[in-house]
Amino acid sequence: VQLQASGGGSVQAGDSLRLSCAASGLSIGRYAMGWFRQAPGESREFVATINARGDIRYYADSVKGRFTISRDNAKNTVYLQMNYLEPEDTASYYCAARTIPIATMTQEEYRYWGQGTLVTVSS
Repeated sequence: VQLQASGGGSVQAGDSLRLSCAASGLSIGRYAMGWFRQAPGESREFVATINARGDIRYYADSVKGRFTISRDNAKNTVYLQMNYLEPEDTASYYCAARTIPIATMTQEEYRYWGQGTLVTVSS
């Protein structure tokens, strides 16, 4: 199983980015997916999660109203649309997959993890 995250980059505050997470070796349509991030010197933290059907989403308070998680099960891909980026959003972003359809904010409940994609936001 591989989760390939992409779409990171260096942007200015207020800009937007869309991260993608393409899965291989796993058909994500039955599973909840999540995005997490880790800033330099910090612990990894929850960002957003979506259930298998795509009709239930949870967000960290820090990104609510700015970030949107979505999924295209036909493309086996999950997205994170990030708008109004702030310097505090600077981190490596990781996607993860559960093995059940229920969304959760608890990272220990995710089975598969991708490599990070770096997002740098300058003021």
